[in-house]
Amino acid sequence: MGAWLGAVLWLALDAWRAERLLQVLRNDAAGLPTRGPGVWGELAERIRKLLRDREQQTRQAEDRLQEFLAAIQASPNGVILLDEQGRIEWCNQTAAMQFGIDAERDLLQHLANLVRDPAFVAYLASWNYSRDVVIDASGPGHAHQRSHPVRLSVQVHPYAGNRRMLLTRDITALEQAEAMRRDFVANVSHEIRTPLTVLAGFVETLQNLPLDADERTRYLSLMSQQSHRMETLVNDLLTLSRLEGSASPSGNQWIRIRALMAQCEDEGRGLSGRLAPLGHRLSFTIDAESELSGAPTELQSAMSNLLSNAIRYTPGGGEVAVSWRVLPDGRGEYAVKDTGPGIAAEHIPRLTERFYRIDRSRSRETGGTGLGLAIVKHIAQRHGAELRIESTVGKGSRFALLFPAARVREARVLAK
Repeated sequence: MGAWLGAVLWLALDAWRAERLLQVLRNDAAGLPTRGPGVWGELAERIRKLLRDREQQTRQAEDRLQEFLAAIQASPNGVILLDEQGRIEWCNQTAAMQFGIDAERDLLQHLANLVRDPAFVAYLASWNYSRDVVIDASGPGHAHQRSHPVRLSVQVHPYAGNRRMLLTRDITALEQAEAMRRDFVANVSHEIRTPLTVLAGFVETLQNLPLDADERTRYLSLMSQQSHRMETLVNDLLTLSRLEGSASPSGNQWIRIRALMAQCEDEGRGLSGRLAPLGHRLSFTIDAESELSGAPTELQSAMSNLLSNAIRYTPGGGEVAVSWRVLPDGRGEYAVKDTGPGIAAEHIPRLTERFYRIDRSRSRETGGTGLGLAIVKHIAQRHGAELRIESTVGKGSRFALLFPAARVREARVLAK
């Protein structure tokens, strides 16, 4: 009788333990009791271990997801995830700025209702994503660039059934570079074709017409001028190519400002004598005996280009003042000031563009190639310098190169 009673009590206790375990699992698995006796205690401990492992794996998966989203957030390209109905599930800040949407407020909104560009809406609805679509960015972050719209390339990639991922890329710089390349090729072709046409005409004249000695001499002189113009153009193009393809100059090589200014003076007076019968009033001033670090040939080229431009565009009898000074903060300034016709404000931002000319006929008359200021800008950038342009129509212009203090030092006294 006692054995039967013990068995019943054991079964009742075992059933109570099982029911208790089930109640805990139904309500809060975290409240599992510590390991107890018997099979139910062992089972509770194993469940507790499995839950701990699952929670750890969940936390690790969440951490990896957050790291992945942080990486996408830091991407310079925009990313938008859409559900099966085309609603926004997630987007990074880049895409939000480009499309003018709110990454939190606009969740689960239909993207086609927020981005109304007809080309984009048609592309999104077509489900033909073998190519991208190019649209103008409409976000508030680009409102200040309306004069030069930001262009976006949008490519859709379906995944997980009918979900879609949009990748956006700012291609403004690429399109501008392509436009500049086309303009550059067209300008080079035009600049070379003009003197070639003149040369061909003179050659045909010399071949077919009986000319006296004076006429022949005149034609040969004109042909020489055109060939020299082509040679100058090719040399400037090669200079630009070399500047763009070579490493920046080191700061270990120093050259005296006085030596650079002396060469500028020789070249300037010679050019002035050739271009203007009256010449120009040229002055060269050095406020501080200094040395400049960098590539001597490049520095000379930049300084000479600024001086030659001033002489070319200043009428005979005008004044061109060249100066060097060290500013209170240690920077060095090379400046060329003229009394020429001046430059309208709308032209100044574009002066350093290749082949950009305010007056094409005047530039050709004076022998300019339209590349001088582009060369100056590249040389300045390679030396960490800044090109500043100030001009007033009718009063003249001032071009200045500001070199960083690290590239300027007091001239050392040479040993006798």
